[in-house]
Amino acid sequence: MTSPRRIHVSAAVIVDAESRLLLVRKAGTTAFMQPGGKPEPGETPAETLSRELAEELGLHLDPSALRALGRYEAAAANEPGFVVVADVFAADIGAQHPVIGAEIEELRWVSRADAEGLEVAPLARDHFLP
Repeated sequence: MTSPRRIHVSAAVIVDAESRLLLVRKAGTTAFMQPGGKPEPGETPAETLSRELAEELGLHLDPSALRALGRYEAAAANEPGFVVVADVFAADIGAQHPVIGAEIEELRWVSRADAEGLEVAPLARDHFLP
């Protein structure tokens, strides 16, 4: 039996004043997931997330402002047979408002109750939904 293939990403936990988690859905996919993405050569996990938040949602956060929550693993939502290995950070966006950009097709602020009617990626569903 072979081990699952791994995808390394950085992911954000962004929560609003109503304790809802920000989730996004990429174009051509069905699952909602935390914002973030794959590193470019030479990037630290925090640098990756800072870049991805700017590209995907127009949110500008210095990598040093992100608070590391740890490394988590879960089945990849959009790539069967893969496991996501995510360096996860809490991100306080202050008064900034996320705006859809890059490959993002939809964003939602989601509570645990809201998630019952959505396809939510295992990483977010199992570890970070309030």
